[in-house]
Amino acid sequence: MRLLPRSLTGRLMVTAAIAITIALLGAALAIGHVLERFVIHGLDDRLDAQIAVVARAVGPDGSLDPALATDLPPFDDAGSGWAWEVIGQGGRLRSASLGTADLPLPPDWDNPRPWDRETPRNRETPPDGGRRHHHRDDDRTGPRPLDGVDRSGRPIHYRIVSLPTATGVATIVAAGPRSIVERPLRAAMTPLLVSLLLLGLFLSLALIVQLRIGLRPLNRLTRLLVAVREGDLRHVAVDEPTELLPLVEALNALIAANEDALARARGHVANLAHGLKTPLATLRLDLDALRLDPDGRLDAQMARMEGQIRHHLGRARAADPGGTAEAVVMLRACLEDLAQAIGRIHADRHVDARIEVADTAAVRCDPQDLDELLGNLLDNAWRMAGSAVHVTARDAGRHVCVTIADDGPGMSEQDMEEAMVEGRRLDEREGGHGYGLAISRELAELHGGSLALARSALGGLEVRVRLPKVLAP
Repeated sequence: MRLLPRSLTGRLMVTAAIAITIALLGAALAIGHVLERFVIHGLDDRLDAQIAVVARAVGPDGSLDPALATDLPPFDDAGSGWAWEVIGQGGRLRSASLGTADLPLPPDWDNPRPWDRETPRNRETPPDGGRRHHHRDDDRTGPRPLDGVDRSGRPIHYRIVSLPTATGVATIVAAGPRSIVERPLRAAMTPLLVSLLLLGLFLSLALIVQLRIGLRPLNRLTRLLVAVREGDLRHVAVDEPTELLPLVEALNALIAANEDALARARGHVANLAHGLKTPLATLRLDLDALRLDPDGRLDAQMARMEGQIRHHLGRARAADPGGTAEAVVMLRACLEDLAQAIGRIHADRHVDARIEVADTAAVRCDPQDLDELLGNLLDNAWRMAGSAVHVTARDAGRHVCVTIADDGPGMSEQDMEEAMVEGRRLDEREGGHGYGLAISRELAELHGGSLALARSALGGLEVRVRLPKVLAP
């Protein structure tokens, strides 16, 4: 199972989306925690203020003075959820909101945990100058928080403080409804989540723009490499960004090394082919002079060898990665010249040739290779045609498709499929479509085109040749 897409853009999008999602979730949790602490702090301040007032009612001997235990609003409102209670050796005091009922306390309220302890807060001197309430802050356990539920099951938040007295410890518990924390927290989280969602959308859009801008040099580099492959450029030229310069230098070095290797190979093939042409010509003259080939069998074999030599010379010329592609040949003029020459060669066949090619149709190809490519195909069509050869050309995107059709016997579907199998030598076929078809196919492929066979609408064979066209600047 593939976790990441194949494309570089897809991988960057997926990893960035995951990172943005994690960051936004972390931000939401962190901000929510901070808001909750802020609201809880406000609740604790209200409870601690009531505890400070009630603490004046606890005497140093543990006695409780109800007159000094004043209820701050809303501790005096019954059913408000705000309440306090003093539990000591001298009895109990309760807020007016409790009436005669005790404050509901969790089971472990009198068993403080170490992390629940707080440093005592500095309080102002009470109005009586501290005569009744003489407890020092360092003798008192600081208010500690505690959460529980009231009798109706509503969440409640407590603040508990212990005061040492001569007769024991007096405990003051103040409680408030936790809903006053949750309501503003929910109210604040809604716009917060909407803001984080909008931030996520903005970051996603910024990521898409960044990827488009950041990957644009790679797209440009791809276009330049295509231009080099098609012969429009000799080398890749990229000035920015600096991270791509080593890659561009390596590509240019590879292109240069490939050109050198192809040039040496072309030279070797050309030298070998030219070296064989002269001995073959001499051998043919000797055979004619000595009349050693009365039935023409040796002459046919030598013609076959000369065809192979022309074929390899054409391949050597077409192997040039840039030189051949620079030549621009007008198709109609080339086809008319070839048709006129082949018509004279096969004047006895009385073939009607129609050439329907636009005057502006042009291809990038070496002129000699194009003459050999189309000449072989026209020669085959002329020899196999009954009475007609039809040549057309149409635009096919970055190529021009030249179609040469005849009304001859053609080839069977099986023969055409076998003829186009890679590595199949078409010169082994019989019926007139010999080695010239193989030469034409290989020349078309070496120039960045292709050759395909089909049944012609005229009843014979149709050969379709695709060659690179001249693109507008």
